[in-house]
Amino acid sequence: MDRIKVLTISLAILFAVGGSAFAESTQFTPLNFNDSTYSSSNTSSTVIASTNTNNSSSSSTVQAVDLTGNKKMQSAISELDNAQVEVRNELLNYKTKYSEVDAQYNALKTERSNLAKQVKATEKRIKQLDKAKEKIRKNMM
Repeated sequence: MDRIKVLTISLAILFAVGGSAFAESTQFTPLNFNDSTYSSSNTSSTVIASTNTNNSSSSSTVQAVDLTGNKKMQSAISELDNAQVEVRNELLNYKTKYSEVDAQYNALKTERSNLAKQVKATEKRIKQLDKAKEKIRKNMM
């Protein structure tokens, strides 16, 4: 009965916390930017363009400044992506090394346990031989 209660509570906690794990696809990623969907930069340039009706070249410079800022943001995002790829590659290298060391550890552990069994079996055999020698000596007297 206690196991059922523990299992039910564990499942309830799992479902409660699991929602945040599955919400991974809804997170904000800066790579999903699209300049045409965001009108905040476009409205500022149109406001400036409407106030300066005599100078149409000033609105094009404002848009050029906005685009330059976006290019800098995109290059920063690109650099972060490259850094993330490098870190992931480093993680893969560490995982590979870890799995190799783990395999060696498990092999040595298995070999050690087998040798321990052989040592115990050999010690048992020696004790049996000693007992047999003692019995033979007792029978000879």
